[in-house]
Amino acid sequence: MAEINTATQGSKRGTRSNKKSTRVDMTPMVDLGFLLITFFMLTTTMAKPKTMDLIMPKEDGDPMSLPAKKALTVILGPDNRIAWYEGIGDDPAMPPQVHYSTYANRNGIRDVIIAKKAAVYEAFHKNELMVLIKADKASNYKNVVDMMDEMLINKVDRYAMVDINDKEAGYFK
Repeated sequence: MAEINTATQGSKRGTRSNKKSTRVDMTPMVDLGFLLITFFMLTTTMAKPKTMDLIMPKEDGDPMSLPAKKALTVILGPDNRIAWYEGIGDDPAMPPQVHYSTYANRNGIRDVIIAKKAAVYEAFHKNELMVLIKADKASNYKNVVDMMDEMLINKVDRYAMVDINDKEAGYFK
């Protein structure tokens, strides 16, 4: 492992002190280092991916009925535009009143969600707001992610991505 060289050097002129050189063999240290690196690499816990749980509806049976007072429909359109209305909008006798909004923090879709959530809580004494998110073909992926972020920020537990119909796609034309 380590050795000291005791051989004399040079001539026999004077009585100088002999300087002895030391040589340390680093092979066992390197082996130990690699063993420790391997051990910690294999035993460490890697960062777990953060995913969002997605609950899909059942394929068989009747879909869950949703009262219109508990629903808010948000339609994502082209050019970062948003249309929204209260309810589901499936009653032909009472067509929905469509409003337009933006992604702004003030006077935007966040305020609409907060107001509707408060109205549902006041009426039913539970946080049962259901947001139906419908994306137009001309909307971009960023808008969908921004809307999902709004659901997370406003603590809306129940929301669903729903297919848009032709009538709703016409709200942006």
